[in-house]
Amino acid sequence: MDLMTNIKFDSQNLIPAIAQDVKTKEVLMMAYMNKEALEKTIETGKVHYYSRSRQKLWLKGETSGHYQKVKEISFDCDLDAILILVEQEGNACHTGNYSCFYRLFDGSRLVDKDEKLINDESFHVLQQVYEVIEDRRKNPKEGSYTNYLFDKGIDKMLKKVGEETAEVIIASKNNDKEEIVYEMSDLLYHMMVVMVQTGVKWEDLCKELNKRR
Repeated sequence: MDLMTNIKFDSQNLIPAIAQDVKTKEVLMMAYMNKEALEKTIETGKVHYYSRSRQKLWLKGETSGHYQKVKEISFDCDLDAILILVEQEGNACHTGNYSCFYRLFDGSRLVDKDEKLINDESFHVLQQVYEVIEDRRKNPKEGSYTNYLFDKGIDKMLKKVGEETAEVIIASKNNDKEEIVYEMSDLLYHMMVVMVQTGVKWEDLCKELNKRR
């Protein structure tokens, strides 16, 4: 079968192309290709698209460095849509999100996936503790250990993070799950104090982890 002859390009000589992460199977983006873009993609092993707004061919990552390396190309049954499994370098979306499909509809509104993760019940306790730490900073409470750390400053906070990290290492070497859970909880708390002190939020960590998946 001659590929280019049988592909069903639309009236503008374009075909929708969906990029999917080869490892996680997460859908990264949808754009369009013309014949030249598809040929360049096959020839170079890097995904090329056709910009309808700029009316020109473009190599994904040519300005950002976030290239998509082709791992597999497949077509739907009607040969009018392309699915490309890629190895994504950096983020696929120009917003800085790993995938362009980072918004979810929760039944009443659109929310970012990271925001939904923060609000999920399994994660909620971490956000609650973070908010308590924030409140202690804004509204000091006498006798509060958290306020003691804020009063002593970043050096004391970091010293405690180091101490708790050592405790996690010892607990892990002892292979005692109960002890590991206890010490990791201590470490997480002290890390959250540092997060509040430095202005880092859980959303920031979630976005960074999403980039690394």
